[in-house]
Amino acid sequence: MTSNQSPLRLLIVEDQVDLAENLFEFLGEERYILDFAADGLTALHLLATQSYDVIVLDLMLPGVNGFDICRRIRQDLQCQTPVILMTALSTLTDKEKGFDCGADDYLVKPFELRELQLRIDALHRRHAPQRPVLVAGDIRFDPGTLEVELHGSKTALTGTPARLFELLVRAYPSFISHEALSDALWGGRHGETEGNSLRTHIYTLRKSLQSGLGCGLVKTIHGRGYSLEGSMKEVEDTQ
Repeated sequence: MTSNQSPLRLLIVEDQVDLAENLFEFLGEERYILDFAADGLTALHLLATQSYDVIVLDLMLPGVNGFDICRRIRQDLQCQTPVILMTALSTLTDKEKGFDCGADDYLVKPFELRELQLRIDALHRRHAPQRPVLVAGDIRFDPGTLEVELHGSKTALTGTPARLFELLVRAYPSFISHEALSDALWGGRHGETEGNSLRTHIYTLRKSLQSGLGCGLVKTIHGRGYSLEGSMKEVEDTQ
């Protein structure tokens, strides 16, 4: 990796702490930014609120298994981040099931850590150029860099506000209900607490957009949800 390349963001989903520690020690923090989840539900929450370059997912997890987690990553979160499955399950049937769930690669334990690293780097090279910029009216949003552009002005988002903005861009020109946004961020476990949290994240998102672009862009559909104002005309019409 050359000095001008950004570190890759990896999510390691593995319930064996000793293996996870070995992966962290081997991969280090110079070339990679590493997050860890010991179970699938924690992984889904991280994926709903953070952006990663590659996901390394164990199959034999407590609670919800890796096959189901991979399927939910693709179907529920609509997340296309490349996934490497790692498991002791080595039959062709297991591998077929893994790829059917949406995995991009399948690595059988035990394996050399260097092989995993090579597969991570190869997946990133193949997938990084395929992350298209999303367009909503006059707004351009890059899911890879989390950068928003409007009429030449640019600003970068982070964390949950970035995930919210991507959902709103993808839904444009339609609105998204409070429930659908909460489902995407927190799954089916949301309630009053998450409703308040959603409003807080929307406020943070608007504040970031106002500061960086000069307008908040997110419109409240009272009693229903939120939508994007995708053009200056839409912004002016609501002022």
